[in-house]
Amino acid sequence: MGIGLVTIRRRLTPLQGRKHLNMNNLLAKPAVTWPFRRVHSLVFLLSLLFSPAPSIASEATPLIACHVAGFRSAVQCGTVRRALDPSQPKGVQIDVHYLVVPAMARRKLPDPVFFLAGGPGQSAIAVGPGLARLSARLNNRRDLVFIDQRGTGKSAPLVCDDDAQASLAQQLDPERRSVQLRQCLAQLQKLPYGDLRFFTTSLAMQDVDAVRQAMGAATINLVGGSYGTRAALAYLRQFPQAVRRGVMDGVAPPDMALPGSGSLDNQAVLDALFASCEVETLCAKAYPQLRNDWAALLTQLPKAVQIVHPLDGKPEALTLTRDMVVAALRGPLYAPAQAAALPFAITQAAQGRFDALINLGYGFASRGPSKIAAGLHFSVVCAEDQPRMAMSTDKPGQDFGTAVSQMYADTCAYWPRGVVPDAFYTVPVSASPLLLLSGGLDPVTPVRHGARMAKALGPNALHVVVPNAGHGVMPLDCMRDVLFRFIDTPDDAAALAVDASCAKNIPRASTFVPVARAGGAAP
Repeated sequence: MGIGLVTIRRRLTPLQGRKHLNMNNLLAKPAVTWPFRRVHSLVFLLSLLFSPAPSIASEATPLIACHVAGFRSAVQCGTVRRALDPSQPKGVQIDVHYLVVPAMARRKLPDPVFFLAGGPGQSAIAVGPGLARLSARLNNRRDLVFIDQRGTGKSAPLVCDDDAQASLAQQLDPERRSVQLRQCLAQLQKLPYGDLRFFTTSLAMQDVDAVRQAMGAATINLVGGSYGTRAALAYLRQFPQAVRRGVMDGVAPPDMALPGSGSLDNQAVLDALFASCEVETLCAKAYPQLRNDWAALLTQLPKAVQIVHPLDGKPEALTLTRDMVVAALRGPLYAPAQAAALPFAITQAAQGRFDALINLGYGFASRGPSKIAAGLHFSVVCAEDQPRMAMSTDKPGQDFGTAVSQMYADTCAYWPRGVVPDAFYTVPVSASPLLLLSGGLDPVTPVRHGARMAKALGPNALHVVVPNAGHGVMPLDCMRDVLFRFIDTPDDAAALAVDASCAKNIPRASTFVPVARAGGAAP
């Protein structure tokens, strides 16, 4: 939630999780894992959960042809005007922007596919081009819809200033980051829509339903990745009658306290990487002391080093701390193909050469489709996750510790906090077929969350685990076909019987070994 966890992380800062809770990871990566909550009282709550959420009046503009970067052809753009505070329908208004990729067929099907982005804080429209290509077969007969959640993209954006031009040392400085977040909050609160208490997931999903109504769709197919799965669960709880099918990739339950769970789950994937290297012939030969090298590296820190800046190629002097080095691992762990280079990077760093590790961990600034709206990110996490940290039983990972959870605790101590109903943390049994996807090497929304949610959602939830995948499995070739057949088949029973056995045969990414080392040369 980087999500997604997410994550709110500029790759040049150690604010990790990785985007997200994020749909970005479906294209490369992404979240973050997100918050998940529990069920409370019985009869009374069930009566609330299965009643439609109150309808809030909204104004919709007609769809107009538009050209959006990344789409080869014209698409359609629209907005729905919504009250910032639903209890004040005539108060401050915001425009929620959405984009429709029209179905190719003349006789299209009436149930469009709605995509919910990760983060929290990612723009669905920004990642739309990649997701549209991923879903080209579905687009033959169904509209594809991308909604910028309130607080993201063009929908009342809560974006902090980008400091990607700052030095690496400045961007990695936690004290400087803390000052910047306070300054960002002060700037956001001056906006016409600057009451950050009204940017919760529940309110955002009411906006999504307003889009559904504006499009005249009786039912929709929901697809969410990372934090987008939490959003999908919130939508399903509020508007169960409107969901035909649902796909959740990298499941982030509503009662999962993101800042705390990430450390435990990051550690599990790092430990699995070390164990895999010990039994993989090529890796064991090239990096025979990988665990020991990592442990020795941590004892060297803090350390003054000179590193070639990953963006401008210029050498820069800085002091690397333990937290900075550990944070550099989080991003690569999201994607097994990137994690395959970690043994090389760790070995190099243990020998005093940090360029590989820093480039791998912080090499790309969070711009373009992967950019996170930090204001929305903290508004969601501080309202939905942080209050439940005291209830969490997740223990910090041995190496990853509590740095990230402490950063969130410090920030959420002063960040405005919206009201989250108790029902948000409940997961009712679903009447709609749902496909839950988990990567066996996912460091932020691991299998354990998908399994727990599948059980809570009941017999209409199918949980598919891809053992050697990381955060986001839909882009995998065979899984694209599974996604298509699950949504496209008219029969619910047939959808739940979709054959996903191909997932078991996807191999783990081979460890990166430089050519000279593969031939037996010394490191």
